[in-house]
Amino acid sequence: MTTTDNRPTSGGGPAEALVRLGSRLRRGKASADLRTLPAAVLDALVRFLDAVGEWDVVDRQAHYVRTFDMRRRCALYLTYYAAGDTRRRGMALVRFVEAFRACGWTPRDDELPDHLPGVLELSARDRGPVPDLLLASHRDGIEVLRSALHGYGTPYAHLLDAVCLTLPEVDPGTAERFAALLAQGPPQETVGLDRPLLPFPTTRPTEVPA
Repeated sequence: MTTTDNRPTSGGGPAEALVRLGSRLRRGKASADLRTLPAAVLDALVRFLDAVGEWDVVDRQAHYVRTFDMRRRCALYLTYYAAGDTRRRGMALVRFVEAFRACGWTPRDDELPDHLPGVLELSARDRGPVPDLLLASHRDGIEVLRSALHGYGTPYAHLLDAVCLTLPEVDPGTAERFAALLAQGPPQETVGLDRPLLPFPTTRPTEVPA
């Protein structure tokens, strides 16, 4: 993600601490950032680090691909859960681009603007209402992703736990949409396709976030 102005990229808040932590972890210096996190968020991050600490780079890359690139229910693209494989997704992506620009930022050229890590970085670097609205409007999809990661037993579930702990509590409307997504999957559209899309796996249908 690149900025279109000279606003500072430092500040407070759990989401920003998560971004700084990721950068410092790559340099092997994370202790200062860890102390700024709420206890529950820190605990989730430590569980992830403990789980993957012995993995080498090849193991981590292979696990990432198996988790996020080969399972539709673990998609990191937020508009997929709301719009699925339909024509509506194009306009949904445009709204993400507009949201980035409204904050003075430009999405990366090599990634879709609804990619969750990029949206979280926007939330960390811009403390205005726009990033919060983006995450809130796609909270049901984030919860489906978190549920799927727990269902598959991947350590990435702990990272989604940490993210969700920095977000407001799930309201009843979001809980209903979450349950519907688990039961039915995202919208699908077969017009113009040679064959139907693969089904959206639905497991743990009773796990509605509290």
